[in-house]
Amino acid sequence: MSAESVTPALLFTLTAEEARVMGCLIEKEITLPDYYPMTLNALVTACNQTTNRDPIVRYDERTVLRALESMKSHGYVFEVSIVGGRTLKYRHNLKSRLPGLERPHISLLCMLLLRGSQTAGELRQRTERLFEFPDMESVESTLAELIGYKEGPLVQCIPAGPGQRVAQVMHLFCGEVSGPPAAAPVTPAPAVSTADDSSDADWRARMEAEITLLKAQVSRLQTLIGAVK
Repeated sequence: MSAESVTPALLFTLTAEEARVMGCLIEKEITLPDYYPMTLNALVTACNQTTNRDPIVRYDERTVLRALESMKSHGYVFEVSIVGGRTLKYRHNLKSRLPGLERPHISLLCMLLLRGSQTAGELRQRTERLFEFPDMESVESTLAELIGYKEGPLVQCIPAGPGQRVAQVMHLFCGEVSGPPAAAPVTPAPAVSTADDSSDADWRARMEAEITLLKAQVSRLQTLIGAVK
């Protein structure tokens, strides 16, 4: 199934460079509102940060400007002229392109754009500067809403696979995500101590979170199949 058929809300698929630029625009709008909209030079610096970025990149001005021009042509970015200023600035237009998204949704999408696939626990920790989720349930609920977004899923749950005990979540702005190959069910070892009890409880919590997100994903796919029929 193509990304376009799964995500009609994202008719324009971003490149890796465009995703990084979009993530930086969202991040700085929230964390540095006094310096937003952003200049080209500031965006280059933001893209090349060595903190809160994965992978670390070394974009030049031409690369960032090319990404901005492409997103401008599809309405994802606006060029802003400040009265009395000689430097052009840029801002994202994500809320208009994807109406209904609130601060929690935007924060999760931002971190996924900046750091790629992550677990729900990692997302909760890494979005603290953008939005403080009170608990894991609120993170999972928001992710489920992004999966079930009315115009098409914006993120995808990648089930745990070999070498990965916990499901991860990835944005769909760059297209469909391929999940890991199927793995044999994991059976937790019998509890033999308090430490083992804690580990088993953590494992169950992670599995429950994965099930919640996968259910949301299946529900969305069922809706799409029903619409096709």
